[in-house]
Amino acid sequence: MSDKPLVIFDGKCGFCRIWIRYWEQLTGRELEYAASQDVAASYPQIPATSFGQSVQLVMPDGDVINGARAVFTTLTYAPGMKWLLWVYDHVPGFAPVTEAAYKLIAAQRTFFYHLTRFTFGRDISPLRYTGVEWLFLRILAAIYFIAFASFGLQIKGLIGARGILPAGRYLTAVHDTFGLESYWIAPTLFWIVHSDAFLRGTCVAGALISLVLLAGYLERAALLLLYILYLSLCTIGQDFMSFQWDMLLLEAGFLAIFLGSSKLMILLFRWLLFRLVFLSGAVKLLSHDRTWRSLDALSFHYWTQPLPTPIAWYMQQLPLGFQRFSTAAVLFLELPVPFLIFMPRRWRFFGAACILFLQTLIFLTGNYTFFNLLTMALCLFLFDDRALARLRLRMRAVRTKPALVAAVAVVIVTLSGLELWGMFFGRDSSLVRVAAPFGIVNTYGLFAVMTTSRPEIVVQGSNDGDTWLDYEFKFKPGDLKRAPRWVEPFQPRLDWQMWFAALSNYPSTPWFSNFMVRLLQGSPDVLGLLGKNPFPGNPPKYIRALAFDYSFTDFATRQATGDWWQRTPRGQYFPAMALRAQ
Repeated sequence: MSDKPLVIFDGKCGFCRIWIRYWEQLTGRELEYAASQDVAASYPQIPATSFGQSVQLVMPDGDVINGARAVFTTLTYAPGMKWLLWVYDHVPGFAPVTEAAYKLIAAQRTFFYHLTRFTFGRDISPLRYTGVEWLFLRILAAIYFIAFASFGLQIKGLIGARGILPAGRYLTAVHDTFGLESYWIAPTLFWIVHSDAFLRGTCVAGALISLVLLAGYLERAALLLLYILYLSLCTIGQDFMSFQWDMLLLEAGFLAIFLGSSKLMILLFRWLLFRLVFLSGAVKLLSHDRTWRSLDALSFHYWTQPLPTPIAWYMQQLPLGFQRFSTAAVLFLELPVPFLIFMPRRWRFFGAACILFLQTLIFLTGNYTFFNLLTMALCLFLFDDRALARLRLRMRAVRTKPALVAAVAVVIVTLSGLELWGMFFGRDSSLVRVAAPFGIVNTYGLFAVMTTSRPEIVVQGSNDGDTWLDYEFKFKPGDLKRAPRWVEPFQPRLDWQMWFAALSNYPSTPWFSNFMVRLLQGSPDVLGLLGKNPFPGNPPKYIRALAFDYSFTDFATRQATGDWWQRTPRGQYFPAMALRAQ
């Protein structure tokens, strides 16, 4: 009699052989395995017919266990899987259900053999994610670098002392309104100091720490510091740091702090990816927007999105039938496909391929900063080390305490569940509101309502009130002959906010009035955000803004005129104003 448990299986069953090889890898040397055709004669106490009906687990004391209980007992010798037998023994109804399922599978082994091949492949191995985590952290480090460097180049003009929305003024207003509660409502290091030098220094520090993470040093400490620094910037960035990709970076960055060979963390990242993609589709239907329901949305999208690329112009020229097919494809990729995230290995790979395909198309046709790159990076968690073996990654495993991971999982699942409940059923949660300032759980969903026109704001200055000259932005549409620009992964945050401002009016967009005042003052920090200042010597005496409807030209018009855009006037957006005489 062996001193180790012995698993006896039907050696002629292909389904059995696949799963037994998998169990051997899970349990290591803790058990022995043998085909019934080789050892049946040594165990006369087991009826010969039983070997063809069920796996037999022979314990060292001679006891024989079969069926689902034998499976769960075998898996107690695999790390982290003892809980299955506990559930079998203690949860009412679990045992009879699993035994019935086992008998069904045993009776239809040929069908389940082909199903296993289709879903997992011929060879099943324990899933490991050390390489996936290593590669994700390198990509996350690069994205953090892009985010800090990009904002650092603009921070003085946006929220500096002479910027559009000064951080100091914002923090003072928050504190005056909420008192001590303001430190929770607006969590940021800039309560300590918010000088322009410190603002820019924070971005420089974030970029440098990103490089430390990219090199693979002090990973946990670097991730924690990056999260804190970026949260601090998002808090005082106001309108200019309120984009969904900023929240996504905060949430992904927070989860990354706890990465470390824990499959529970892998599931949390998959849950984040599911919410990101699925909610992007759900909001399109929940909004009851006509263009999505009629499949006309993409016939507007390419030219009405904030910052299209040159490829978007060509995509707009495609026939309406193709645009409707593309719209249907988007809804398919964002609604049913995300459920593949939680499916077996091969199905997950297919889901990842679909999501990566969609994100690549979005990346090519629109400038969405690092949003598509980060979404693609999250897709890594749908793969495993075996799938990345050809990359030959040089990585080392790190460990996170299981109790800490479990605590994080409880917090994330609870908050995200309440967030989803509120989104679908309209019930707000006080717990979600309390946690909201820290950005660890967010809702997502771009273009819930597709814009069907493109209003653009043209800002002008004058010294006499009669002759007006245009201010040119670096990236947003203005000059009709200027092609759409490639700008991602950099994000010109003023250009982006100008798109939102044009969809509303200036009284509903308080920062716009501040922007106009800064132009009258000739603020060099704000002027540095623009492409062309028509008043290089001294600022103008007057400032105003006009509204136009912009749209792409077609092939014939562009060939005849060289124009990428065409426009019609809509009237005044911001009335002419001047600074009061001192």
